[in-house]
Amino acid sequence: MSKGIVTRLRLSSLRLRLVVVFALVALTAAVAASGIAYWLNREAVLTRTQDGALNDFRQEMQNRAATLPLRPTQDDLRRTAELMATGSANYQVLLLGERDAGKPIVGASDPDDFTLADVPRSLREAVDTERPVTEANPYPYHLFWQRTERNGTPYLVGGTRVDGGGPAGYMFKSLAAEKADLNSLAWSLGIATALAVAGSVLLAQVAATTVLRPVHRLGEAAKQLGEGKLDTRLRVTGADELADLTRTFNSAAESLQKKVADMSAREESSRRFVADMSHELRTPLTALTAVTEVLEDEQDSLDPMIAPAVALVVSETHRLNTLVENLMEVTRFDAGTARLVLDEVDIADQITACIDARAWLDAVDLDAERGIVAPLDPRRLDVILANLIGNALKHGGSPVRVSVRTEDGELVIAVRDHGPGIPEEVLPHVFDRFYKASASRPRSDGSGLGLSIAMENALIHGGSITADNSVGEDGAVDGAVFVLRLPLDASGITREVQTRSSQGEVEEA
Repeated sequence: MSKGIVTRLRLSSLRLRLVVVFALVALTAAVAASGIAYWLNREAVLTRTQDGALNDFRQEMQNRAATLPLRPTQDDLRRTAELMATGSANYQVLLLGERDAGKPIVGASDPDDFTLADVPRSLREAVDTERPVTEANPYPYHLFWQRTERNGTPYLVGGTRVDGGGPAGYMFKSLAAEKADLNSLAWSLGIATALAVAGSVLLAQVAATTVLRPVHRLGEAAKQLGEGKLDTRLRVTGADELADLTRTFNSAAESLQKKVADMSAREESSRRFVADMSHELRTPLTALTAVTEVLEDEQDSLDPMIAPAVALVVSETHRLNTLVENLMEVTRFDAGTARLVLDEVDIADQITACIDARAWLDAVDLDAERGIVAPLDPRRLDVILANLIGNALKHGGSPVRVSVRTEDGELVIAVRDHGPGIPEEVLPHVFDRFYKASASRPRSDGSGLGLSIAMENALIHGGSITADNSVGEDGAVDGAVFVLRLPLDASGITREVQTRSSQGEVEEA
């Protein structure tokens, strides 16, 4: 078997199973057929040789041994045995008579080749046993035979006795020729079996190739389809089950391509709608913001009856402005147009500036060493920190602890509160858009986009954010912990993002 076939067998378990099954079926059939053929031929050869020799011996006993006198001499027995052995059956003869009562004599055609010791005792006892004569048994003595072996050579030994007190005769025929013929037959059948197995392996290879080549093409096509090549199709040939499977694959691929195209179109339409809506809202929001700033400045001099309404308008305008900004940010992430603008940032100073800008200095405990500098996007880092710390203050309350450390080439910022923690069923969804755990935490005035935007900004840096609960010494939950991990060197990530964005712009154009 060639190296290529062996390699294919190793790489394809289905091919190997087909080859093994074909080989086992062929081996079983060939061994069964060879065994039956050998057994039938063996019985036929041995039966033909045995019957011919025994019939000839019986005839010689009737024609020659029966004519001997009742008390023959040893020479009479020897000459008669030699005459009986000269026939075409090619066997040796031994005649056993009595010179006087109780005084046996033996005459052999070839004493060097066949003696009384070569006759099995059981055979001699059967020959010497006189049976009563009845209607069913007209003869007191019968012809018996037995196969024996001497020095590895098989022999046929037969014996009978002449009725009326005549001598007993034994024949001794070699079956070496028959054994050689049967050995040749066994070798021939063995070779035929080996050729049948080899042929079955070749047929299995052909069958496996015929069956597995279309299956392999289907596998490759499915792989391409999984990689996003939705225009992948296969050429349909024939009208068998594999052709039907190919047609089904093509139909499924076409349906999938259509659905993906429809979904992409709807997603693009939704994204464009959100972007357009956000842009359209900015103009009236700018005017509303200017008005609310004036109202906010004059709030102390307003009529007490309308002051609460003015405060509500100011608050909701700020909230709407934040929502629109968040929607525009989400749209940029979805469109792949978000960019990193790196700068060498002192992490401690950046966190301090974020806290100070939002008047959180009294509510946040900062644990950060000076001098930890990393190339990051300051604006996006500020968005991440503002969302994480603001979320902790809203849901966990002060004090919120922010700790900074470096670990294995990463910047690790942990934000921990001392609130009720995050329920286990909520943890997998805390970074989902518009998700609010209102069942377990006070209802937030936020939009549900803050943590999602924080995660997107972390991912664009090549980092991540994880959420978990902190467990106290008594085993109870003692607040939630958000851990931000960013690479200390994000320049490689920036080049990769910019390259992908440039390719996307070229393809879109």
